[in-house]
Amino acid sequence: MIENIDVPVATARIRWRTAEEGGRRSGPPTAPVYAATCVFPLGGEEAVQPGWPATADKLSILLQEVERRRDGECLYKVGFLFPEAAREFVHHGARLLVTEGPKVVASGVVEDVFAE
Repeated sequence: MIENIDVPVATARIRWRTAEEGGRRSGPPTAPVYAATCVFPLGGEEAVQPGWPATADKLSILLQEVERRRDGECLYKVGFLFPEAAREFVHHGARLLVTEGPKVVASGVVEDVFAE
């Protein structure tokens, strides 16, 4: 198990979907560093590709909670198993969807991006 993201790529505000919204039945993850997959929606792709985001190319993402906010969002340090594959998508304001298999369990927005 990974205990810490030593060299994060960015920070992001993440909102976990409730079980009723199709998210995790157990709620937000409790591991020190959560590993999953993610996609970055690019200009309406979801409307033109059948099955999107389940059929999208996914990146392996690492999330480490930094701060829990009152509005239901949490601030996370963000890392990737292959950061070079994610760099073109990661910029301030970029939207991302966290997935477990074909299911979207959270959505987020990149806040700060760190240099390589």
